[in-house]
Amino acid sequence: MKVQNTGIEGLMVVELEIHRDGRGFFVERFNEKRFKEYALPTRFPQDNHSRSSPKILRGLHMQYDPPMGKLVGVLHGRIYDVAVDVRPDSKTFGKYFGLELSGDNGKLLWLPAGFAHGFCVLGDEPADVFYKVDALYNAPGEIGICWNDPEIGIKWPVENPIVSARDAKLSSFAAYKKNPPRW
Repeated sequence: MKVQNTGIEGLMVVELEIHRDGRGFFVERFNEKRFKEYALPTRFPQDNHSRSSPKILRGLHMQYDPPMGKLVGVLHGRIYDVAVDVRPDSKTFGKYFGLELSGDNGKLLWLPAGFAHGFCVLGDEPADVFYKVDALYNAPGEIGICWNDPEIGIKWPVENPIVSARDAKLSSFAAYKKNPPRW
């Protein structure tokens, strides 16, 4: 396992070792000892799994009550995964990081609390995305920022994505900055 800094404090790419042969592959998706070695969290009280069709875009979501970090990976298919630093006191406030996660590349993205998260499906097949989260889900404590906010300027690699009505109505980054939660 390798861990790479992204240039945004706390946001890390975890690259897993995939053992492949003629039968298929084996990968250890979580190893408590190795995660501790890299000062990554090891307590995940909830796992989530979503499936999204091609051209679906989800996000940008975050949970502040209780603050939630996410370990995101893909079991099948491909996504462009994005994390936006929404911690007002951070040197990289408003900056984003994006990368491709797939069922084949063995990469995970660790987003500590204080990041908005979103992704879009790449290619022509659905993507199965899994999340290990370090806090239980609490709908009243969740907020979001619109996926195409011009101030953040994410360069999504999908034209005319399919976005839910809920996600299309998320607030602007300017509105978020007026009353950000405490992280």
